[in-house]
Amino acid sequence: MERKPFEVETTEDHKPYSDGGGSDLTSTVDSSGDEQKKLVYRGWKVMPYIIGNETFEKIGIIGTLSNLLVYLTQVFNLKKYTAATIISAFSGTINFGTFFAAFLCDTYFGRYKTLSVAVIACFLGSLFILMTAAVPGLHPTPCGTKSSCQGPNGGQVLFLLLGLALLVVGAGGIRPCNLAFGADQFNPKSESGRKGINSFFNWYFFTFTFAQIISLTLVVYIQSNVSWTIGLSIPVGLMFLACVIYFAGHNLYVKVKASGSPLAGIARVIAAAIKKRGLKPVKKPCSDLYNHIPPNYANSTLKYSDQFRFLDKAAVMTPEDKLKPDGTASDPWNLCTMQQVEEVKCIVRVIPIWLACAVYYLAITLQMTYPVFQALQSDRRLGSGGFKIPGATYVVFLMSGMTVFIIFYDRVLVPSLRRVTGLDNGITLLQRIGSGIFFALLSLLVSGFVEERRRAIALTKPTLGIEPRAGEISSMSAMWLIPQLVLAGIAEAFAAVGQMEFYYKQFPENMKSFAGSIFYVGAGVSSYLASFLISTVHKTTEHSRSGNWLAEDLNKGKLDYFYFMLTGLMFVNMVYFLLMAKFYRYKVTNDEANSVIKTNEEETKENQQHDKSYV
Repeated sequence: MERKPFEVETTEDHKPYSDGGGSDLTSTVDSSGDEQKKLVYRGWKVMPYIIGNETFEKIGIIGTLSNLLVYLTQVFNLKKYTAATIISAFSGTINFGTFFAAFLCDTYFGRYKTLSVAVIACFLGSLFILMTAAVPGLHPTPCGTKSSCQGPNGGQVLFLLLGLALLVVGAGGIRPCNLAFGADQFNPKSESGRKGINSFFNWYFFTFTFAQIISLTLVVYIQSNVSWTIGLSIPVGLMFLACVIYFAGHNLYVKVKASGSPLAGIARVIAAAIKKRGLKPVKKPCSDLYNHIPPNYANSTLKYSDQFRFLDKAAVMTPEDKLKPDGTASDPWNLCTMQQVEEVKCIVRVIPIWLACAVYYLAITLQMTYPVFQALQSDRRLGSGGFKIPGATYVVFLMSGMTVFIIFYDRVLVPSLRRVTGLDNGITLLQRIGSGIFFALLSLLVSGFVEERRRAIALTKPTLGIEPRAGEISSMSAMWLIPQLVLAGIAEAFAAVGQMEFYYKQFPENMKSFAGSIFYVGAGVSSYLASFLISTVHKTTEHSRSGNWLAEDLNKGKLDYFYFMLTGLMFVNMVYFLLMAKFYRYKVTNDEANSVIKTNEEETKENQQHDKSYV
């Protein structure tokens, strides 16, 4: 997993200076190592450009996508299950796109160029979606209260898909790169730089939540109650403003150049292990395996682990293996270091946990879709003034539940648990993820009971009218949807944040971009799984005696059965996760191992001195 040394693009505007505003002057060496170049980390001085871009870009993207489910059913006259399938597939494609964006970013373009293309693509994608609403010929004839509606033609669908494709390119490039690009502006070797990075992370996630809340309330309300054209114009204007702000800081950014992808190193270890699969395992791996560590190696050196020992054969030296004068292997596809093997083991160990997390996210994906339909056929009135909360706005309770619980978890729960467990984080990362899976299970279970109650009231008590192209509106308050959404938010506070930290700490240092993208790839797998389940359940139950579980009119369907089915699936996933977590071994570096040994020796000496003093 060798990469080029740290290298940045230099501009004439990078003049050496340092002040108390977060700027930090340091020096770095170019790839040849022959000359020193001065590099300025401007820190908080460039944050107005990065955080400003982040704020407007997030409101723009989320403002376009958050109400897309309703837009497809009301403006494009698509059936509910078709719209839900498209949204799930679209979300999955965006999340898978983060992996390819991380690869291109690290291997070829660097973060600045990748983000430049991504923000422009997001603006164009939002513009195309706006045009489908503003131009009459780009969407079907309005349906009104008709029971059967004309769907979109091929050209209209193609134009819509073009807009969605541009959003895939944009959002897929921004998600894995934006956070790291902001952190690049601080000097990680100085105390002020490290504090700035931690602070930036807090501001980043605050901005993300703030953007979601604004989009799910103000923007969604305008789209649903004022005009789709005006409501979709707001994200386009904000995305244009985000582009202007981002490029205004062009000459001030620290731009880390692409340094090569670690995927080649993974491939080398696997290839060498396969070639040498017939060799006998060595008796003393720590001393017998080839383990040349070059100077200034980017990653922390790892302690040997006895899991997945078939990979150890990649580091077994044979008479055919030759070394260069500097100690490196002549053919890295035939001989790898023990360090490289251990780095691959880190990734292999994470995969079973990642699979469980991908299934977990199924609950969150579906809590972003079907509760919207449930809300539309529930009493959404607020107060006596006749104000109705837009159906898509109810998802804000998931975000709010997550935000509030993160504060409670950090300020109250962790200190309390720390006193009991002695762990800095209160609980381990896998325990945190497992807690999230449990709350996701509860969320689905509560969803089933709430939907069962909503449908029963709609069928047995007076209704409040008819929702176009759906059915009668139940007199049950849509506020009863809040518990399931809050539980899903608590699940995210545990599992989503825990996953990000887990991947970040368990992956090798030169795979941090991929550590960020693998979270979104898992969410992408979940979205495709949701599409598959929705489509399969719809086709299987459509002509059954019990009726279609996912009917257009929820009062005629059995959505509660669907929720209960997912609850069973989540229970199986939780059992699987607990088994995988039991056998998981956390990454241990040599520095950490030595630190533990040193601490134990110091404690032993203190105990011995205490015993002597007592005697």
